[in-house]
Amino acid sequence: MKILIAVDGSPYTRRALAYLAAHDQWLGAHHSYTVIHVTAGLPHRAAAFKEADYVRALYEEDAQAVFRPIRAYFAMDGLRARFVSRIGHPARHIARLAQRGGFDLVIMGSHGHGATAGLVLGSVSTEVLARCTTPVLVIR
Repeated sequence: MKILIAVDGSPYTRRALAYLAAHDQWLGAHHSYTVIHVTAGLPHRAAAFKEADYVRALYEEDAQAVFRPIRAYFAMDGLRARFVSRIGHPARHIARLAQRGGFDLVIMGSHGHGATAGLVLGSVSTEVLARCTTPVLVIR
């Protein structure tokens, strides 16, 4: 099975990884894993005050800080994963990669704000569910 794991480095990411570890059907060398982290881009006016290389380095540092413990998690289990970082709208990038990459499943954590807060605040997991044609497993 080809699995896309969307991460943001929050406790909800750790909860999703703990779920994977506890359920053998989702974790193992017989699966192919890609881990995606999407950083919201800086507004153009803010980014204009710094060199483009500096801004790119900030995005890369952010992604690597999120990926570092996840790389260790996969290495501990002897599993390989591909790591992808993007800049922009998280739900769009996750859904697009899920479809274009031919993934069988998307796994992601949810902040669990509830229905009312989700309507007001918006939610990446809710939007991924709406945009994605690939099955999505949301861990709360």
